[in-house]
Amino acid sequence: MSTAPASAAAALPAARERRTRRPATLTVYRWELRKLVSQRRTYIGLGLAIFLPVLFVVVEVIRHESGHHGDNQFARELTQSGLAAPVLMLIFLSGFFLPLIAALVSGDIVANEDGHGTLKTILTRSTERSQVLGAKLLAAVTYAISSLLTATIVSTIAGVAAWGFHRIITFSNTVVSAPKALGLLFVADACYLIPLLALVCIGVMLSTVTRNSAAAVVGTIAVPIVLFIVSAIPGLESIHPYLITEQFEAWQGLLRTPTDWAPILHSLWVCALYAAPALVVAYLVFLRRDVAGG
Repeated sequence: MSTAPASAAAALPAARERRTRRPATLTVYRWELRKLVSQRRTYIGLGLAIFLPVLFVVVEVIRHESGHHGDNQFARELTQSGLAAPVLMLIFLSGFFLPLIAALVSGDIVANEDGHGTLKTILTRSTERSQVLGAKLLAAVTYAISSLLTATIVSTIAGVAAWGFHRIITFSNTVVSAPKALGLLFVADACYLIPLLALVCIGVMLSTVTRNSAAAVVGTIAVPIVLFIVSAIPGLESIHPYLITEQFEAWQGLLRTPTDWAPILHSLWVCALYAAPALVVAYLVFLRRDVAGG
């Protein structure tokens, strides 16, 4: 009669010991970063973040030497200040290439474990599933931020090397000193991260649900492509402010005088409408993941 209570009492210390041995989320996050460092796809994205800005600056040098000048304010300013280069880079790469780079990791971060059969091992460790998913999300976010900063730094260096470190004229025809323009550039990056990280959340969700890296990566980058197509359909203008693709341009409000914060604040809550449901779905699916089935 006393066998069951005794075995239950003996199991309690063992359960407490497993809980105390559970690694911190920061430790699991470091594990995920080590995995990213060892994966080829990580360097493909970072290589694009370096190659595309350099290619962009080279093309712009050739175009301006041929007498071709763009209609954009910063395209006209390019030969006057190299600081216009990272602004133009963000304008032209923000809609597809930067989301593509972020999707390479966010769409692969969970599905890669399924593909290699290692997810079963991870989920049977003394680690909470919420920790594992949270660490993977943080790793994908870190990669997106690193890629954007890499592209910005490379385009800034290339632009300054070609045209110098001088003041620029903003969208409002206001002259901004070079140091202030450099600061505004990185604040603009932070604002652009709002929709980019919302897309990362969608990528993590697709990676969790599909269990297929290729499908998740393609699905993630298909989101802005489909929304760009939707925005081109006549009669749907009323939904444009609620498309994540429209939020890719919200950062441009920083380059006006006075600063136009309205599109940036609008972007915050619109992108939350995309990110929050995606994270909830990813969490619920990951929580119910069948360990026996991988």
